[in-house]
Amino acid sequence: MCMSIFSALVKTDKAADRPAPPQGFSKLTTSEAEKAISGNLCRCTGYRPIIDACKSFATDVDLEDLGLNSFWKKGTDHADVSKLPAYTSGAICTFPEFLKSEIKSSINQMDNVPVEISDDGSWYHPRSIAELQVLLDSNWFDENSVKIVASNTGSGVYKEQDLFDKYIDIKGISELSVINTSSKGAEIGAAVSISKAIDVFSDGNLVFRKIADHLNKVATPFVRNTATIGGNIIMAQRLQFPSDIATVLLAAGSTVTVQVASKRLCFTLEDFLEQPPCDSRTLLLSIFVPDWGSDNVIFKTSRASPRPFGNAVSYVNSAFLARISEAPSSGEFLIEDIRLAFGAYGTKHAMKARNVEDFLRGKSVSPSVMLEAIKLLKDAISPSVGTKHPEYRVSLAVSFLFSFLSSLGSNLNETAWTDAANGSSMNGCAESSLDKHVKVDIDNLPIRSRQELISTEEYKPVGKPIKKAGAELQASGEAVYVDDIPAPKGCLYGAFIYSTHPHAHIKGIKFGSSLASHKVITVIDAKDIPSGGENIGSTLAGLGDEALFADSFSEFAGQNIGIVIAETQKYAHMAAKQAIIEYSTENLEPPILTIEDAIQHNSYFHPPPPLAPKPVGDFSEGMHEADHKILSAEVKLESQYYFYMETQVALAIPDEDNCITVYSSAQMPEATQSVIARCLGIPFHNVRVITRRVGGGFGGKAMKAMHVASACAVAAFKLRCPIRMYLDRKTDMIMAGGRHPMNVKYSVGFKSDGRVTALHLDLGINSGISPDYSPIMPMAVIGSMKKYNWGALAFDIKVCKTNVSSKSAMRAPGEVQGSFIAEAIIEHVASVLSADTNTVRRKNLHDFESLKVFFGGSAGEPSTYSLVTIFDKLALSPDYQHRAVMVEHFNSGNRWKKRGISCVPITYAVSPRPTPGRVSILNDGSIAVEVGGVEIGQGLWTKVKQMTAFALGQLCPDGGEGLLEKVRVIQADSLSMIQGGWTAGSTTSETSCEAVRQSCAALVERLKPIKEDLEAKSGMVAWSSLIDQAAMASVNLSAQAYWTPDPTSASYLNYGAAVSEVEVDVLTGATTILRSDLVYDCGQSLNPAVDLGQVEGAFVQGIGFFTNEEYTTNSDGLVVNDGTWTYKIPTVDTIPKQFNVELFNSYRNQKHVLSSKASGEPPLLLASSVHCAMREAIRAARKEFSVCTGPANSAVTFQMDVPATMVAVKELCGLDVVEKHLESLLAAKA
Repeated sequence: MCMSIFSALVKTDKAADRPAPPQGFSKLTTSEAEKAISGNLCRCTGYRPIIDACKSFATDVDLEDLGLNSFWKKGTDHADVSKLPAYTSGAICTFPEFLKSEIKSSINQMDNVPVEISDDGSWYHPRSIAELQVLLDSNWFDENSVKIVASNTGSGVYKEQDLFDKYIDIKGISELSVINTSSKGAEIGAAVSISKAIDVFSDGNLVFRKIADHLNKVATPFVRNTATIGGNIIMAQRLQFPSDIATVLLAAGSTVTVQVASKRLCFTLEDFLEQPPCDSRTLLLSIFVPDWGSDNVIFKTSRASPRPFGNAVSYVNSAFLARISEAPSSGEFLIEDIRLAFGAYGTKHAMKARNVEDFLRGKSVSPSVMLEAIKLLKDAISPSVGTKHPEYRVSLAVSFLFSFLSSLGSNLNETAWTDAANGSSMNGCAESSLDKHVKVDIDNLPIRSRQELISTEEYKPVGKPIKKAGAELQASGEAVYVDDIPAPKGCLYGAFIYSTHPHAHIKGIKFGSSLASHKVITVIDAKDIPSGGENIGSTLAGLGDEALFADSFSEFAGQNIGIVIAETQKYAHMAAKQAIIEYSTENLEPPILTIEDAIQHNSYFHPPPPLAPKPVGDFSEGMHEADHKILSAEVKLESQYYFYMETQVALAIPDEDNCITVYSSAQMPEATQSVIARCLGIPFHNVRVITRRVGGGFGGKAMKAMHVASACAVAAFKLRCPIRMYLDRKTDMIMAGGRHPMNVKYSVGFKSDGRVTALHLDLGINSGISPDYSPIMPMAVIGSMKKYNWGALAFDIKVCKTNVSSKSAMRAPGEVQGSFIAEAIIEHVASVLSADTNTVRRKNLHDFESLKVFFGGSAGEPSTYSLVTIFDKLALSPDYQHRAVMVEHFNSGNRWKKRGISCVPITYAVSPRPTPGRVSILNDGSIAVEVGGVEIGQGLWTKVKQMTAFALGQLCPDGGEGLLEKVRVIQADSLSMIQGGWTAGSTTSETSCEAVRQSCAALVERLKPIKEDLEAKSGMVAWSSLIDQAAMASVNLSAQAYWTPDPTSASYLNYGAAVSEVEVDVLTGATTILRSDLVYDCGQSLNPAVDLGQVEGAFVQGIGFFTNEEYTTNSDGLVVNDGTWTYKIPTVDTIPKQFNVELFNSYRNQKHVLSSKASGEPPLLLASSVHCAMREAIRAARKEFSVCTGPANSAVTFQMDVPATMVAVKELCGLDVVEKHLESLLAAKA
């Protein structure tokens, strides 16, 4: 993020054609600031604060619109750029001049050397094609051990499977960097970056400019700045890469020049792509794009992908070029010539639909012509066997062609085709009958936001929106995470070897013949666990253990079999890929992989009775009371991966006397300590686990982190040297487990006014191979469903044991699924009654009496029940009513775009846990604080610092605000702070704060007599003087507390509601979130800025779960969406275009920590409002086109599972709506 905005600032600072910006700002625009960070990934913030920070540099920004809450208070304080860290245009640190001089000098010295070689002899830098040819002809050249690279960005897609002995860098060959433009067209060297090519095309004619527009949607700014245009084409030709660039250039009639041995050959791009894959000795020299002019030429490009700009490969891309003329007699447009290119749909390479081109030449566009062209296109577009979603991809191709041809028709009377949204785009270069209707490209709408929060002075500095502790360290990259710790002397590295079979005997492991295999030092597995130790990788008290290593038998695909040890992390990762595992399934039953399999085989975990939820009321009586009944309906929810930025990592260092220190990125250091000790067979006090900070957790660094730490510890113990493991993303995703998939069947009875009288659930939960967190899931699911008064609530829950990686706790585990299930049922009821969904929601919200029936003591006091107030604030507001009317109006006037709006309430129970804290005042007056919780990005340290300053503030003249800079929260250490517990469940910050407050109270009690004595002698006493005097008086300046919750308030409820409005593209299934308004009850927030960040981050993570994160496995249960290429979390371009959050301050509750409430997990549930709004939009589309798919055979009632991806949305809207529409036009004409 920082480097992306830095690059954008440097680039605009150098733009001489831009006016000088106002003082304190740059030449950057707000739009450029947003686009600068598109494609960057963040899992914590929800992007809004990052966007605002980037926009604060922009010359056209209104600072009042930004949510920079730590710098000024909106509405009262003046937004002044001088309050922000200083920025002077042109003064940013750039590449040092002395290094530039050194590089130039070294280059000059190499002028007479035939081929420049790196110091270690592994890199060659030819400066001409002739020099390259010498290298290619040398006897050591072997494409299996030598890699030719220009920028090597392709390794992000095609991961290296082995080490390379040598690299040849061709970026310095001047012939490959030529750029020649003329009236005939543009020639671009193969080593020219995509960004530079965009600059070239941007200065050209309309066709060239549209090529540039499309290329700006490829990859990300930092990839485009490096990746070469030629590399992209070569990957498309050689590796069947689904290239957008190849498709666009194919439609533009491009040619390529290649060199094979000493021959230079010229091909059309079409011919080049159709040739057999070229070998590594074939060199692409340049690409030539002809100048088509602008007269009577129409050029449009299209792509549909999970994100519009955020680095996502297309499901289908296309580019169409037509030369048209106007028939003198009819005034209709005639197609003189046409080029139709399609790619990425499951074909070897981009291709032209020649049969469709031949048919369309010489014709004018009409419904009958379009229908026939579409039929021909379906014959031409045939995804290969194994392509995902083939019917969807064909439908996309049809949609793109239909949209293009519609723009050529002068008499079709079509409603607007606006630029497609959220991952699909249409770029055209001639105004048409459709283009005239285009109002705005919603992909390019600026992101706006509003934050409403209330800070209080009562407990200052608690309650103030101070900036997050360590923010500068993190933003600058100086914050030390486990992998940043300098490697100790003799450190070796490990990488997991994992099973790819779900249920098999392991006969043995060997390594293939490869360069990487030679790097293997040893393999550590179950037999290396010390005598007296246990094969244990994780545990959750009272619920069960999971093995660290598979011991001769694989129970699931992805199970750790052992770890490869090598000299570097890269060697270890690469060596692990060379492992060949021999399996045997003789005399074994087939694996149990699904919920259905588990039910068939009675394969279950049985939660302990205290964890089993209790039914409410009499289901039979409630059904008897009902006027209407839905006797059997179903909904499914899939899994989700954590996608923390820092993958699992640990560093184990053996020490004297059978001791070991492990640095672990763990949410549960104390439990990690116990697992390591049990694994090694040593006392707990011999194991020290240290966690300074965690680079994102979300539950994924709880149980799963123990496996990595324990594996490192076993290896370090065996080899008597430090061992570090930092999992690559693929391995992390395969072993992580993630969120629990669920299958739900329900029966519900309800009155004619929408009031539900009875609900029964049959719930299946896929838990994986070990219990992990799963026994707690039923309670969580049912707990969040209880936000509505179901009358009577009954359920049959099966916690299924399957042969897949254990599912674990993930942010709002169980609660997010339960809350969504409740909404699916309410929406079903509303559709059966043809009633407004919000009316049905409101009808079934609790009054306080029914709340007590469903939640018991967690309901609290009547004054704390704020859900009805919050829901009414949103759903009954004039603004919402107006927007709902406007949505109806929009839908009635737009055939191919539909909008939906929905308001969703949430209730979330949390249970604070006992937590320790220690506060120590040093002789200079600085303060060291220890707590059981771990800083995982949630702002724990920030709130603890504020609480320390507040609690000791009565000893200071300024009330403690001056103490903030004196407080340091130190890392978690399992031997220093025992009974640290978990950092989970959203309550660690508040409980740690309360433990600190109690510790401070003990210190205040000791120091107050000294303070009073000093004041009596000399008046006001400075903090430093007080501490000096106390030290001389031998006062104990360290105090520890172990806070336990009041049994009468062992849990409490959190409330919130959200309104989301979306727009669905009926032709592609793409969804744009136009606006989300969140209201969340934070109680009396300990830090409104931190809590605001938690609300926004949780909501956006929830958007990913509900819309586009597919944690897909193969037929063996092995994760196949195992990297950023296939697994898509939200990015800047997929968050709400308008993102508003209000923190609702409810009544004070003295049983809470300074009346505060949790904020980490509950807001994630609000993201179901997006899914519900999508359902409303899809319903409008189904009604428009009379789509009645699904078991209900109804346009308005349909099953919509999670996630609702582009594919799922399009299928629900109808894959054949274009054909249906054209047929209806022909029927009407007849």
